[in-house]
Amino acid sequence: MRHLAVLSMHTSPLVQPGSGDSGGMTVYVREIVCSLARAGGQATVFTRRTDDRTPEVVEVEPGFRVVQVDSGHHDLPKERLPEVVDEFADRTSSHLVDDDFDGLLANYWLSGQAGHRLKHELDLPLITVFHTLARVKAETGDFEPQRRMDAEAEVIRCSDVILANSGEEVRQLVHHYGAVESRIEIVPPGVDHSLFSPGFQDDARDALGIGPGELLLFVGRIQPLKGVDVAIRTLVELDRPDARLAVVGGASGVDGPAEELRVRRLVAELGLTDRVLFVPPQPHGQLATWYRASDVVVMPSRSESFGLVALEAAACGVPVVAASVGGLRTLVRHGRTGYLVEGRRPADYAAHVSSLLDDFAGATEMAICAAEHAWSYTWATTAARLHRVCDDISLRTLVDCS
Repeated sequence: MRHLAVLSMHTSPLVQPGSGDSGGMTVYVREIVCSLARAGGQATVFTRRTDDRTPEVVEVEPGFRVVQVDSGHHDLPKERLPEVVDEFADRTSSHLVDDDFDGLLANYWLSGQAGHRLKHELDLPLITVFHTLARVKAETGDFEPQRRMDAEAEVIRCSDVILANSGEEVRQLVHHYGAVESRIEIVPPGVDHSLFSPGFQDDARDALGIGPGELLLFVGRIQPLKGVDVAIRTLVELDRPDARLAVVGGASGVDGPAEELRVRRLVAELGLTDRVLFVPPQPHGQLATWYRASDVVVMPSRSESFGLVALEAAACGVPVVAASVGGLRTLVRHGRTGYLVEGRRPADYAAHVSSLLDDFAGATEMAICAAEHAWSYTWATTAARLHRVCDDISLRTLVDCS
């Protein structure tokens, strides 16, 4: 495959992760395309324009280009993006016809809908990666519209290849959507080890100006799914007056602003104003300093298809206490690189956090194991696997869902 069209309708690789709807998927798109380009491939990312300032076409580096597609008002909220999928597909199609593209990689269900249409119109193979699945989120209590579930099922039926982050996601695709397992390839994300690597905690804290003391860290968008409130209540259950929690990230999604207001009120009600630090979204590389400054990263998500934060923390040599859900079950080796928690009881999280804070030697050994485990995940490996998938798919007869 010579030139891959990467569809990332609702999140741009040019936007800072952790703000708005930009998160792990943004990192995934940017890093995988960078790695493809550095390996000699060529990919163009098509994303929806959300401002007047950024040029229509941005050449990120040789082999990596971003095209901003006008489709709907720039400030259109995420929940209304299904209204402009066809417009996005129409305008992307003109670029695909003019240039020599020979494959589609669609990210998330919105891009999957556009990719499904473009596949049939242009006779191009479709590779889809969903990042999150509506039926899995609904199973854990998060509302998802039926139209999303139906759209995902339709795209899954017609995708020539579906990329899964882990064996757990394969199971979810087969169980919830009846996906054909032979068309699923496990291609886990990676981590940039030049940015995320172990370092000195004191130096990191000096750089951030946060001083000594036990520090828990939550990294992610503030939305109900991520469980910031559980992290806050974990701090209470620790019963360590000097321990602190840093929350790095901003409100996201339609429920994000209300959730941020709720958790800030919770902090005030619990008398934790001086012990919980709210930090706005940080440049991706700067997150490494926050990881190194912390003693433990807490991830109480209701669901995670992969959990890139857990991988980045591990690469920095920081143990993770995480929910036993989705891809976190693969990333966190219970008792070796961190701990997995069944359920959402803050006391259970606190028990594992306390064991790390009380046992310096054990926590150090766990940190070493975490960093070693993280080395099995690199973006170069991810890109190589994707490159193989692209080559294989070019020899197949395309799936016909008609």
